[in-house]
Amino acid sequence: MKIVVIGGTGLIGSKLVAKLSEHGHQAVPASPNSGVNTLTGEGVAEVLAGADVVVDVSNSPSFEEKAVLDFFTTSTTNLLTAAAAAGLKHYVALSVVGTDRLAESAYFRAKIAQETLITESGLPYSIVHATQFFEFVKSIADSATVDGVVHLSHALIQPIAGEDVAAAVARTAVGEPVNGIREVAGPEVFGLDELIRAGLALRGDTRDVVADPGARYFGALLGERTLLPSENAEHSEQKYTDWFPLNTPPV
Repeated sequence: MKIVVIGGTGLIGSKLVAKLSEHGHQAVPASPNSGVNTLTGEGVAEVLAGADVVVDVSNSPSFEEKAVLDFFTTSTTNLLTAAAAAGLKHYVALSVVGTDRLAESAYFRAKIAQETLITESGLPYSIVHATQFFEFVKSIADSATVDGVVHLSHALIQPIAGEDVAAAVARTAVGEPVNGIREVAGPEVFGLDELIRAGLALRGDTRDVVADPGARYFGALLGERTLLPSENAEHSEQKYTDWFPLNTPPV
């Protein structure tokens, strides 16, 4: 298969391209650096020519309300239009477990808008909902730090390695469209504050992490199970404490 990966040089995209290539597929990484810009439409029709599947794992460079909404609606509209014109058999997008429960957040409202465009497009599609990645422990902590102290909800979370997300997206891309959502999560449940506390400790980061029921997660208040997948989710096997020693943490 020829599978075009939008955002193919990013954290998940690069892993996805590698996995697809290992299995004999023609995986084409597409990004502005390769002349494919989904916001302007530049290069999109050309890269999709002759493709069987397009996978969108791109993300907005800004989480500001207008910017993130413009990114996901504009890029998705351009991709859907080009995919339909090219006669693609499968449109795959990566999103987040709990998106539909996080509408207080500007970022997740934008993801909801993206998913709505896909589901209403008439194209055969699959949306992969993943829980939070192990790789983002530090960025979550940084976003929740006030005066040197990390304030986070004790809401439950079931994080997953980026490598396992890429594997799930790869399996989805080469399979039949589900015309719905497939969920994937890690093997262990933590309190959000507990996960970040453990992750910072492994890094030697001495910031205090306090459980704060009023703390917002990228703008949204969390219920106890807001970030957890459904009982039908697929579960990876890699635990955080096994993953960490083998992966250089992002700065």
